Amino acid sequence: MRLHWVSGLVIAGIAVALAQTQTGSSGSVERLDPGLDAIVAPKATIERVAGGFKWPEGPVWVHSGFLLFSEIPSALIDKWTPDGKLTSYLGPAEFSMKDVAAAGVPGTNGLTLDKQGRLTICDQGNRRVTRLEKDGHFTVLADRYQGKRFNSPNDLVYKSDGSLYFTDPPYGLEKEDKDPKKELPFNGVFRIASGKVTLLIKDLTNPNGIAFSPDEHYLYVDNSEPQRLYMRYEVKPDGTLGPRKVFYDLASTPRKNLPDGMKVDQKGNVYATGPGGIWIFSPEGKHLGTVKLPEIASNCAWGDPDGKTLYITASTGLYRIHLKIPGIRP
Repeated sequence: MRLHWVSGLVIAGIAVALAQTQTGSSGSVERLDPGLDAIVAPKATIERVAGGFKWPEGPVWVHSGFLLFSEIPSALIDKWTPDGKLTSYLGPAEFSMKDVAAAGVPGTNGLTLDKQGRLTICDQGNRRVTRLEKDGHFTVLADRYQGKRFNSPNDLVYKSDGSLYFTDPPYGLEKEDKDPKKELPFNGVFRIASGKVTLLIKDLTNPNGIAFSPDEHYLYVDNSEPQRLYMRYEVKPDGTLGPRKVFYDLASTPRKNLPDGMKVDQKGNVYATGPGGIWIFSPEGKHLGTVKLPEIASNCAWGDPDGKTLYITASTGLYRIHLKIPGIRP
């Protein structure tokens, strides 16, 4: 998440010439490769199901039948149900927001569920990762590395063994890397396992979205800026990371906007926020097409009983598109 992007879209002429664009009610599907046909049906449409938000982020589908997402500037976690009802699920009163004024950007960001269905939260405003227990109280899973406070935990994903991986860019700090309250000299990716925090990556300038491949052999992490990269790391048996490769580099695209949240489907295709909307990649890193939105996409999550509906948070709205392949979801 970064709130200060410049909105805009410039499309290369060659991309327009080669792409087949399918227009929907609230966006369009740009088809760049025949492989997209196995993912997005020819008549699939994009629907805007709710709006009027202030930068929604971090969506997660709760299996009892509703979607949760953060509304960052409002310090809210909103609840949306398929009947169209929207309510506040958690707000400032539920959080100890003692550091909001200091942080500059209040509220939560990425959300996920653990194996027990407990909501796990990137509590960006308070610079920590927390878990909402069944009795309503919060457990702080981590707020420091080697005695120094995190920058502003952004996005997170559980591995099947229960360990938690999360990114920690400076976007929740008012002056970001130059903020005097920043304690860590880097922007890292961390792992929490058995109560221990391990630093996994420290050489990405602004790590953001994060997701595992279906077999958990790979961890995907995108870097928002200045290099706009989607990275892939080999995951070792002990949960640490091995060799990395650039999965996709956005340097060649003139489209503006940055990589943000990402998810993966059960066939290993990667759905990553990027210029214009949600970029869909094959497991080999080929750009198959884009779910294009009229707003800047921030993140996405799989929902509905069949797990085939991709819900997308954007600048002010919540969107969805029904796809052919179910996603990997907590």
